[in-house]
Amino acid sequence: MVRVGIVGIGFMGMIHYLAYQKIKGAKVTAICEKIPERLAGDWRSIKGNFGPPGRKMDLRGVAKYSEISELLKDPNVDVVDICLPPALHPEATIAALEAGKHVFCEKPIALTVPAADKMVKTAEKRGKLLLIGHVLPFFAAYRFAYEAVTSGKYGACLGGHFNRVISDPLWLKDFYDPNVCGGPAIDLHIHDAHFIRLLFGMPKAVQSVGRMRGEVPEYFSTQFLYDDPRLVVTATSGVIMQQGRPFTNGYEIHLEKATLVFDSWMNMPVTILTEDGKVKRPKLPARDPVDDFAAELTEVIRCIKSGETSTFLDGRLARDALVLAHREIESVKRRRAVKV
Repeated sequence: MVRVGIVGIGFMGMIHYLAYQKIKGAKVTAICEKIPERLAGDWRSIKGNFGPPGRKMDLRGVAKYSEISELLKDPNVDVVDICLPPALHPEATIAALEAGKHVFCEKPIALTVPAADKMVKTAEKRGKLLLIGHVLPFFAAYRFAYEAVTSGKYGACLGGHFNRVISDPLWLKDFYDPNVCGGPAIDLHIHDAHFIRLLFGMPKAVQSVGRMRGEVPEYFSTQFLYDDPRLVVTATSGVIMQQGRPFTNGYEIHLEKATLVFDSWMNMPVTILTEDGKVKRPKLPARDPVDDFAAELTEVIRCIKSGETSTFLDGRLARDALVLAHREIESVKRRRAVKV
C-alpha cells in the first residue's frame, strides 16, 4: 500500500482525494492545509469547473497538519501529492524530496525553468521519483491520439494542430501574473506543449504571434519548427473576452493514412478520416472526469511501486513543456522565431 500525503486542499486537492478513493494500492494517510475548516473536513467552500461540488468529508484516520514541515516528518507518508499554487511548487517539492519522499506535483512543474531544473536535479540526487500532473494523456480522446500516433497504425505522423481556448477567467485574480499563475501559456497551453513534446519531441525553434496582456501573452498561435520538413505542428491557445465561450480544446492530427479530429467546442467526438474516404468514430469510454484523474494516479502508484518513472508524468518531460511555453512567450514578445 502506497501512503499519500496531500498538500493543499483546494479544488485539485479535493479532486485528487476523491480519485484516490477509486484506485487500489493507495491510501491518503495525511493532509496539509492552512484553512482550519478544510483541515477539519469541511470542503463545502471548494468550487471548480468540473467534478462534484465540495462537501463535508469524513477524515477519520487521516493525519492533519497545518504546516508541510510537519507532514514531511510523518513516517506514514511515502509520496507527497502537491496541489499548491504553481509559485509554491518548487519549494514544497524540494523540501519533500530532501525529506526522502517521492513527489507527485500538479502542473505546471514550476513557473521558471531554473526552478524546474532544480526540482529535477534534486529528485535525481535523492534517488526519488518526481512526477508531474499532466493529466491530458489520461483523457480518452488524447490517449486514443497518442496510441494511434505511436503505434504506427496509420503510418508516420505528419503533424497536427492543437487548440485550447477559454473565456477570461474572471474568478482567478492572479491568472495573468507571471509570478503567481504564469498566464495562459503556463497555466493553459502547457497541456498542449506537453502533449506536443510527448508526440513529436523537442522542436528546434518556435515562431509565435499573439496579443499581450501586461507581461504575458493573452492569446497566441505557435508554429513548432522541426528538422523534418514534412512535420507541420501548430497550436493556438489563450483567452477571449466573450464569457459565452466555454472551455474549448481539440486537435487535428495528420498521419499518412488518416486524419484524427476532436473538437469539444463543436461537440465533435474523436473522428478518424481514413485514406479510403470513410469517417469512423471509435467508441471511447465515457467516464466521470474524476475517473481520468484516477487513471493518472494509478500510473503514479504503479511508478512508485516499481521504482520506474512514467512515460507521461516524468519531471524532465514536464520541464521540457515549460521550456516550450517560455520560448513561445519570448517569441511573441520579440516578434520573431526563437531557438529552443
